Amino acid sequence: MNLLDAIESRRSIRRFSESPIEESTLFKVLHLASFAPSASDARPWRFVILTDRNKLQEAARINPFGQMADKAACGVLVAGDLLREKQSGFWVQDCAACTTTMLLAAHGLGLGAVWTGIYPVKQRVNQFRELVDAPQSIIPFSLVLLGYSEQRAQPATSRLDLREVYYNTFGNTRFPSVE
Repeated sequence: MNLLDAIESRRSIRRFSESPIEESTLFKVLHLASFAPSASDARPWRFVILTDRNKLQEAARINPFGQMADKAACGVLVAGDLLREKQSGFWVQDCAACTTTMLLAAHGLGLGAVWTGIYPVKQRVNQFRELVDAPQSIIPFSLVLLGYSEQRAQPATSRLDLREVYYNTFGNTRFPSVE
């Protein structure tokens, strides 16, 4: 699959088969995610792989948008490490870029994945920190659920409305014709 097709065909997958993910495939996903851009190349993300069924069930309980966690082969908690920041506050953008890259890597390797948000909901952040015994310098950002898809992804449709693309100033909708 080429990169452009992967970007267009990636979908959030919320129904997973019971098939486990090979560890080498999981590590390939993490390896690729680590190539995400980050401010000053700080790479402040940390990963906690959740495979324990009890922890995945607890993750489903904690996060109302992660109800499918207990059915996924695993979850990858992406967390920001404040001790690795080089530019204060940019860990959020860095972890978002890492999470997005992880979703694309999973898709490219034939896995289904969904991003479930944790940060900035303080209660959720604290509960996930407790779930994985993380120190205060670690801030849970997202939980990416991974597995082999049991659902058929819908075909891609354009999501870009050219009336919402502006040139030089906000509101200037004059743009060259698009082919």
